[in-house]
Amino acid sequence: MNRILPTSTVGSLPKPSWLAQPEVLWSPWRLQGDELSEGKQDALRIAAHEQSNRGIDIVSDGEQTRQHFVTTFIEHLDGVDFDRRETVRIRNRYDASVPTVIGDVSRSKPVFVDDARFLRQQTDQPIKWALPGPMTMIDTLYDGHYKSREKLAWEFATILNQEARDLEAAGVDIIQFDEPAFNVYFDEMKDWGVAALERATEGLRAETAVHICYGYGIKANTDWKASLGSEWRQYEESFPLLQQSSIDIISLECHNSRVPIDLVELVRGKKVMLGAIDVADERVETPHEVAATLRRALGFVDADKLLPSTNCGMAPFPRDIALAKLSALSAGARIVREEISAASLTEAVR
Repeated sequence: MNRILPTSTVGSLPKPSWLAQPEVLWSPWRLQGDELSEGKQDALRIAAHEQSNRGIDIVSDGEQTRQHFVTTFIEHLDGVDFDRRETVRIRNRYDASVPTVIGDVSRSKPVFVDDARFLRQQTDQPIKWALPGPMTMIDTLYDGHYKSREKLAWEFATILNQEARDLEAAGVDIIQFDEPAFNVYFDEMKDWGVAALERATEGLRAETAVHICYGYGIKANTDWKASLGSEWRQYEESFPLLQQSSIDIISLECHNSRVPIDLVELVRGKKVMLGAIDVADERVETPHEVAATLRRALGFVDADKLLPSTNCGMAPFPRDIALAKLSALSAGARIVREEISAASLTEAVR
């Protein structure tokens, strides 16, 4: 894509109420069998159309065909028993009942490739697909087999690489790995987390992205953020390593956060997918608020490497709120895009 400041969503969009209960995570499906398969495709088609209609340049699936950004992928793998549940602490924030790893994990067939191929048919725009990162996957399970977070993460990295290669072959332009665990487990992230992520992206020609945020706008996450003080400097731990990594795009939470904007300087040279839409507040940003966030970022990332985006996924929002926020994102990016073009024209005339 040649357009400057191409807009994108990070993850989920709200599902239609006829497909799943709105405004909740892990929402159960309201259809079954063939009706569910058809409903998922209809929802994916709608999500692609809405993004294009509201000025989003890089189209995603909005996670319309999955219940959760991590567990839906894991459901399709061998070696994990969803009937054997254990309670674990998710990213040191809240307890959850999770499935158990009972044997060697493997992928017997592609998980999202049919959905990605269907999305590819819906638009001529670039498309992006998100996968869970290895560290975040192991944080959403009970390991009753490997007894080693690192070993299990490397196994998942190999599986993710298989899936990513198949997604690339299906026409996906950007493959994003969601790693909110990078903002919590700093020692593991430094010891083997970034290396495992690079293993997941090995050999890909598609652009790769890593998304690190402070989570959905749910109470457990907002309570955690409230405890972090006046400055959120967690990115200071991961950004220097990611700047030296093979990952092409670094995605971060910015708007209405307490992340010091100058931390973006730590990934200078990389493309930056900057969160300019708050996913913890239903108030819709104005285009000028979005533009202000982007202008601040331009002090630390070149314009040709800035991708305006959302802070995180928007599944817990009412659909009209989420769609209005997409419109605000594209309108704000348009303001700054026009400012950059005008400045370039002025410079050229001199």
